[in-house]
Order: sequence, then C-alpha cells, then structure tokens
Amino acid sequence: MSRNAHRHRPPVRSAEGLWLYGLHAVRAALANPRRKILRAVLTQRAAEEIGAQLLGRVRHEIADGDAITRLLPAGAVHQGVALQCEKLPKLDLEDAIQPSPRRRIVLVLDQISDPHNTGAILRSAAAFGVSAVIVQDRHAPPESGALAKAASGALDIIPYVEVVNIARALEDLGELGFWRVALAGDGEQSLVDAVSQGDVALVLGSEGSGVRRLVRERCDTAATIPIEAEMESLNVSNAAAIALYEIRRG
Repeated sequence: MSRNAHRHRPPVRSAEGLWLYGLHAVRAALANPRRKILRAVLTQRAAEEIGAQLLGRVRHEIADGDAITRLLPAGAVHQGVALQCEKLPKLDLEDAIQPSPRRRIVLVLDQISDPHNTGAILRSAAAFGVSAVIVQDRHAPPESGALAKAASGALDIIPYVEVVNIARALEDLGELGFWRVALAGDGEQSLVDAVSQGDVALVLGSEGSGVRRLVRERCDTAATIPIEAEMESLNVSNAAAIALYEIRRG
C-alpha cells in the first residue's frame, strides 16, 4: 500500500469542492498541475490501476465500492474511485489559445447544455488536438462529475473557456486570425470546402435550434455535413467528431 494511503472508518461525504469519478477522469485530474486536489477515495484495485506515481499527489483513502457510491450522486459509475477537488481556474480566451506550429482548431458551443454531449465533444476535441472549447457561461453545463466522466479525462486536457458573450468571442477569434465556420444543415457550402486551410473556429449549435442567428452572423461562412435525406440531422457530438476529422485530414 502507498505511504499516502490509509484505511479508517467509512468515508463521509463532504460538501466542499467538486467530486470527480471514473478512472479516466480521475487519472487526468491527478495528472493536471492546474487541478487542486483535496481528497481521493479508492478501492484497492482502482489504486493499483491508477498507480503510485499519480496518487503520490494526494493522501488517499482505501474503501470498498459501496462506501464510494455513498459519496457520489445517485447513478454515478465511479469504477472504484472518487476524487474531491477544486474547480479548474477560469481561463481567458487569449490565454487559452496559444501559438502553434500546427493548424489551430477551436470549437465554439452555442447553447449546448447536455453534459453528456458536451463531454463527448471534449473527448473528440482531445483526440483531434483542439486548442480550446468555448462555451457561454449561462447556457453550458457547469464543471461537474458527470461532465468529466463523459469527457473521459478530456476536461483536464482541453482548455474549457467560459465567456459571457459567444458573438463577441467570435469577433475576438476573427481578430486572432481564425476562419469562423458555423456548422448548419442549410450551410452555404460543404465542410470540406469551408475549412480547406488556416486556423478554424467551428461553431456548433444545439440540436433543437442550431446556431443562433446573431452568432451565425459573426461567422465567415456556414457549412454542412452531407447526410441522407431520410435523417434530418446528426447528434451534435457525432457531428463534431466528423467535422474535426475532416479538418485534420485536410
């Protein structure tokens, strides 16, 4: 057993901080130097899977799975690990988007409120080397265990930038040299043609209303992913993955 691990009476839930759970989410949080860790509670098997090097950051408790379940919201699939931590420090847009020798991609999420969709988008963003994911602070899922679990660790890998105004953020991205593309079913051109070169800010809207008019007006163009007429649209997280693959392939 690690020198930082100990066993004692069953762990008690504390209201302080944020609870993350699941092996990928917790492993990524432990590896993130920006993440302040307060406490970890794990089964012995989960502790062995995560490893002593990462767990060396925090004094952790070994407990059984039922005790960990009681620490977390109902239905949380924790895989034997729960991590109590502080929320990530807020990021400014310009601080999040650093110069890069490779093509930069930024995702802008316009009122996508489902944490599972947003988490899946973050996971694809990490897979395709996205520079940042930008959301509006009032209409996006807050940082939570559900979001981190759906993102499978990507919440601690990809800068998650909350802004007050999406339209203004797009203006700032334009000044930073990004070609701004709204993904829409009635787009003016195919995605392949719209993202042929340069840094790209790709705007994704909610599945119900899509990209809002004022947001779309701040974009340089609107593009579409061709799909069969029998299907009206794609799930937004699937559309994000397809679009990111196409941009990187190009």
